[in-house]
Amino acid sequence: MRTRPTLSWTPAGDPLPRTSSLEDVVRIVGDGDVAVLSGAGISTESGIPDYRGVTGSLRRHTPMTYQEFVAGEHARRRYWARSHLGWRTIARAAPNDGHRAVAALRAAGFVRGVITQNVDGLHQAAGTRDVVELHGSLDRVVCLSCRATSSREELDRRLRAANPHFDATATRINPDGDVDLADEHVRGFRVVPCRDCGGVLKPDVVFFGENVEPSRVEHCYDLVDAASALLVLGSSLTVMSGLRFVRRAARAGKPVAIVNLGVTRGDRYATVRVDRPLGEALTELTRRLGAA
Repeated sequence: MRTRPTLSWTPAGDPLPRTSSLEDVVRIVGDGDVAVLSGAGISTESGIPDYRGVTGSLRRHTPMTYQEFVAGEHARRRYWARSHLGWRTIARAAPNDGHRAVAALRAAGFVRGVITQNVDGLHQAAGTRDVVELHGSLDRVVCLSCRATSSREELDRRLRAANPHFDATATRINPDGDVDLADEHVRGFRVVPCRDCGGVLKPDVVFFGENVEPSRVEHCYDLVDAASALLVLGSSLTVMSGLRFVRRAARAGKPVAIVNLGVTRGDRYATVRVDRPLGEALTELTRRLGAA
C-alpha cells in the first residue's frame, strides 16, 4: 500500500502573530553564530516548486516512497523514467537571491552552518561552504547492494545510451526531481544496474518512508547545540525531519526565527515569525547587516 506523505497538521493554540518586519531577525542574526535550516521554499524562486505551499506539488503529486521503490521493478522504471527528465531541469536551475544571501551571511561570519532539507545543491552553487544535506542530493547515485556511489552525470549518460529513442519532454517539475509523464513513455524505459555489482541504483536522497542516517542527524544536532540561534528559511516544518531541530533549539532557550510564506508547524516554538518572500527578505537582511 502506498502511503501518502504528510500534507498538513492541525495547529494547536493561538497562532503566533506574523510580521513583515525584519527588526528581530536583524538583531538575532546580527549577534552571529546562527545555524540555518532551509527548506523547499528557498528554491521556489529558482523555478523548483515546494511541497506544501499554496501551489505545492503535494496537491497533485505523491512522491514515491522508499518501500515502493525497493519492492518492484515497475516502480523503479517509473521513477527513473520520470526523474531522468526532472533531474535535467533541476541541474539547470540557478541559485536565487535567497541562496546568495545565505552564502553572504556565512562568508561574513553571521552564520556558523547551514542544514538544508533540499536536494537541489543550490546552496553550494551559490558558494555556501560545508552545507549539511539532510536529505541527500540528486547529483549522486548509490547502489543499494554494494553502496558504491557515482555521479548523476554518469548515470544520465548511461540512461541516454540505454534509451536512445526516449523523446518525452518534462512538464511540471517536482522538488524530488520527478515530473509528470504519460504511461506510454514509462513502459519502454530501460533502467541500468550498478556498474560494480549489478545491483539496484537509487538517487542518494532520502525518500518518504526512509530514515535519515543517524550520524547525519547527530551532526545537525551538534550544529544546533553549538549555535546561538536557529534561523529557519522556507520550510513548513510539517515533518519531524526538520521540526526536531526547531524543538531542540527552543528547548535549549535559543531564539528561533522563522521566515516563510504561510503558517508552519514550528510557529509555536518561534521567537519571531516573518511572512515574506525569501529572496526579498534575505536580500534586505544582508544589506542591513552589511554582508551584501
